[in-house]
Amino acid sequence: MDAVIEALTGRATEALSHWNLPAQVPELLKYRENAVFKVRLESGEPAALRLHRPGYHSEAGLRSELAFMKVLGDQGLDVPKPIATKTGALLAPVAGEEMQFVDLIGWVDGRQVGESGKPLDHSDTEVAGIYRKIGEAMARLHAIADRWQAPAGFTRPSWDAAGLGGDQPLWGRFWDSPDLAKQDREFLTDLRQRLQGRMEALPPDLDYGLIHADLVRENVLVDNGRIALIDFDDCGYGWRLFDVATALLRNRREPRYPLITSSLIEGYRSHRALDEATLAHLPFFLLLRGVTYIGWAAERPELPDHEARLARYTAEVRDLAREAGL
Repeated sequence: MDAVIEALTGRATEALSHWNLPAQVPELLKYRENAVFKVRLESGEPAALRLHRPGYHSEAGLRSELAFMKVLGDQGLDVPKPIATKTGALLAPVAGEEMQFVDLIGWVDGRQVGESGKPLDHSDTEVAGIYRKIGEAMARLHAIADRWQAPAGFTRPSWDAAGLGGDQPLWGRFWDSPDLAKQDREFLTDLRQRLQGRMEALPPDLDYGLIHADLVRENVLVDNGRIALIDFDDCGYGWRLFDVATALLRNRREPRYPLITSSLIEGYRSHRALDEATLAHLPFFLLLRGVTYIGWAAERPELPDHEARLARYTAEVRDLAREAGL
């Protein structure tokens, strides 16, 4: 891993030349889908340089992500703002054995709302306030997306029936990992068919459009009462309830889950309609979000707790399927 980090840091250092930045060694912050580095602008302020994983998104897809982030920021939503290169571009190539792309986005201060697997450490009042603001921000994002006319060439993935349960789901074939127990593979293979049938039967007018798609605890920052949304790597087209379900799912084991849910819905409704008929589908979308975690883990056998993680996620999906009537 040391050699990988050294190579990534070297490529990030080379990429600095696309911007008017002082000489420096980028500081690696996170390495998952992308390698994210902390750098300093000429003003001394921090920024985030993202070295995108080759082949994960196309050049057009990356440009589209940045365009969406820019319009959200321009419309007053607190998100990272893309910083143009010397030539005015928002994305730059980095040559090497594999072509990679790099971008630079503004720094967002704040503390993650929480981490998966760890109880929230906020007071009841703080929890209610935070999730009300998450609901407000989510509703504003959806409303801005609906008003926005995407430019020619805009392309992002679709979290639709094919993207969630087709032959090649965006986050992996959740039913098809050789590391799943036999009974779990059989359960998930059968569940996939039922999910597809339920998705096909969803109301055609169920709210659908551009979504963040990954509003987990780690991707929401709070700072002195301010809420910021980060990590638009998976933004695309999908049912708006998918965003709601994503924000709620990792809180299901929290004793204050009812408070979290009601606060988020209240905040959403303060900016955008979300009726009871729509919310009746929420248990199904919690289940849809749940199977994506199995698919994600199935494609990462290198994780040290790989098989235990698959078993844990599958057990949760069994619970979610019962709650969704599947």
